Amino acid sequence: MVYLAVDGRLAALFGISDPLRADTVAAVKRLQADGLKVVMLTGDNEHTAAAIAREVGIDDFRAGLLPEDKHAEIERLQQAGEIVGMVGDGINDAPALARANVGFAIGQGTDVAIESAGITLMRSSLHGIADAIEISRMTLRNIKQNLVGAFGYNTLCIPIAAGVLYPFTGMLLSPMIAGAAMSLSSITVVSNANRLRLLRTRGDVNAGRRGAPAAESKEALS
Repeated sequence: MVYLAVDGRLAALFGISDPLRADTVAAVKRLQADGLKVVMLTGDNEHTAAAIAREVGIDDFRAGLLPEDKHAEIERLQQAGEIVGMVGDGINDAPALARANVGFAIGQGTDVAIESAGITLMRSSLHGIADAIEISRMTLRNIKQNLVGAFGYNTLCIPIAAGVLYPFTGMLLSPMIAGAAMSLSSITVVSNANRLRLLRTRGDVNAGRRGAPAAESKEALS
């Protein structure tokens, strides 16, 4: 709130707010629909924080926090058994970003925030967080598929290559066929992994994007 006084008397009262991005509410709802608990930590006053939290649909928020307070809040959640992801873009978010299990920095944020985080969002939209989580889950599911497939394939083929059927059928696997079968196993695993390049997150589908990166992981780039 901004007060304007003329000759010591109140003449006008202005309400100024920083509007939310158009897709912020949808992004928060998407995170909540994915089973994630969303908590807002802010240095703003209680009144402003309550208004923003109510607008985006966040029930749990902390207001008037200093950088060390945010760090302590992340630590408290972790001690309660939570796996915490922190999103921030400013210098005051850096300690909490470094403390969190996963730190998400907004691409247009400060260098300190980007260096403290583990993942940098390529766009300013919070949908990037949901996209990154969705891609991570897709990747883990793909890895499990490859492990199960490779284990089953080798469990079946290795005994055959070793001649387990020879006493019953007189059949031996030639080295050429065995080599081709081994190559087929590798091709199958690599092909299944490459499917991730074709998958689209719900954020990409809703926005009509294809192949646009949601985030960069420093571990993947190093």
